[in-house]
Amino acid sequence: MPALTKKFKEENAFFINEKGRVQYNEKCQRCINDCKQSYRAVVVFCPKHKCAY
Repeated sequence: MPALTKKFKEENAFFINEKGRVQYNEKCQRCINDCKQSYRAVVVFCPKHKCAY
């Protein structure tokens, strides 16, 4: 896996975990939509399905 660039890290800092990898919310990991939310998000809302988890 290539090293993450500085620009990518700045833009996606909310998604980067302690190991330096992108991590999504538990509910979003297997979702096919591109509206993924960060693992740090406490309240999850899915705009594609108009439902809250």
